[in-house]
Amino acid sequence: MTKLRRLNQFLEERWVTPAYAGLLLLGMNLFFFAAAINSMAGWLYVITGIIVGLLLVAAILPPRYLRGLVVERAKAAPVHAGDRLRLTVFLTNVTQSPRHDLQVIDPVPRGLWSATQREVPQKAVDDLQPQQTVTWQYDLIPPRRGIYEWQQLYLRTAAPLGLFWCRRSFTVPQQVVVYPQVLQLQQCPLLDQLGQEISQEWRDRQHHLHVAQEGITRALRPYRWGDPLRLVHWRTSARYGELRVREFDTFSGGNAVTIALDTRAPWQSEDFEQAVIAAASLYLYSLQQQIPVQFWSPATGMLHGQSTVLRALAAIAPCETYAEYPIDSLVWLSGQWPSPEPLPPGSVTVLWGEPPRRPQGAILWIDRDRPLGIQLQTAINYPLA
Repeated sequence: MTKLRRLNQFLEERWVTPAYAGLLLLGMNLFFFAAAINSMAGWLYVITGIIVGLLLVAAILPPRYLRGLVVERAKAAPVHAGDRLRLTVFLTNVTQSPRHDLQVIDPVPRGLWSATQREVPQKAVDDLQPQQTVTWQYDLIPPRRGIYEWQQLYLRTAAPLGLFWCRRSFTVPQQVVVYPQVLQLQQCPLLDQLGQEISQEWRDRQHHLHVAQEGITRALRPYRWGDPLRLVHWRTSARYGELRVREFDTFSGGNAVTIALDTRAPWQSEDFEQAVIAAASLYLYSLQQQIPVQFWSPATGMLHGQSTVLRALAAIAPCETYAEYPIDSLVWLSGQWPSPEPLPPGSVTVLWGEPPRRPQGAILWIDRDRPLGIQLQTAINYPLA
């Protein structure tokens, strides 16, 4: 049955396949032809010839019927997993004759199918007048994150006689970005504490730099109009016979919470998906609480910006890419303990898999049998190092 279905689909896309009415008429024509041979009646040969001609015309017309139709898509906005995704298709008749009884089929990837969906989205167009555009909008609820791309869209018809089906593909690229699900966190003790420490450290450093104008001297440069005289390095100026001004290094480390996802660990599939959801939820929670935040993983490197981070999380997958840790403290999302390399001081580990026997430092172990959102809102059992 599967081979017969594949053959039918192959013929329908390359040429035509008979509809139920076409098969019935073909069977009747064979019956009339057999009767004509048996009785040698001329009128039976005439009927047989008329039916053959009708079948030939019915097989030639459907491919021509689909010519002159233009299919376009509207750009789809990114959505989160579990949210409603709306896709839009435009079908335009650029010919001077009307088209009837069309079927539009969009072969969306199965990753976008909801649990109750049984077939690809399709729409029947009863009437399409010359120069008319029909808009088809349909909704999907993607259950899983990812970046989905497909190139084809199909038009199918048996018009005008309804005896043979014909399907033709149109190249209309479509890309859909499904972000990870984001949990609504009312609180997150590990981020709140790290954010307070980083904000206080940053304020102290800025105050120290602004008031005392002290720091690590990076270089001496010639004096420019408007430079404050307190920055002049008098000893060097006397040596060179011109004013030289000190330049200080700015403090660039420890200015943001770094949410890091360990893509190198031997992850189980469901654990990794939970880790990605946790990374997206922690990142957006930090933005809502106005905590400076950035994302890092061995596969992507350091990323900033909500749309950039969410798109990276939509496409991220476990891989064996190795990279050095950032120098700042991390919220380390991992599936193995201990880490292959020591984490930066002050880091917090959010761990999936087996609970550690002798935990060291700050660890939040995630239990698969409990809701992830509740666990991310609990306090850490171990004090921050």
